[in-house]
Amino acid sequence: MDGQFMEPHEIRSRILTMRQEHEALNNEVDALAVNGVTDQLKLARLKKEKLRLKDSLAALQDQLTPDIIA
Repeated sequence: MDGQFMEPHEIRSRILTMRQEHEALNNEVDALAVNGVTDQLKLARLKKEKLRLKDSLAALQDQLTPDIIA
């Protein structure tokens, strides 16, 4: 993120928003595949954005999970 502290409820809210964005991108990628669109650059950009969202989601979820020292 941008280094700012977020409260747990803010993190959960952001996670929900990002999941919706990820799902929308996933649907767009699927639609392109079904329609046989050959715009490989657009497809690559969408997939890259999906991956960025997935990584950001993982980072936020890690903030909600307490560190366990074994």
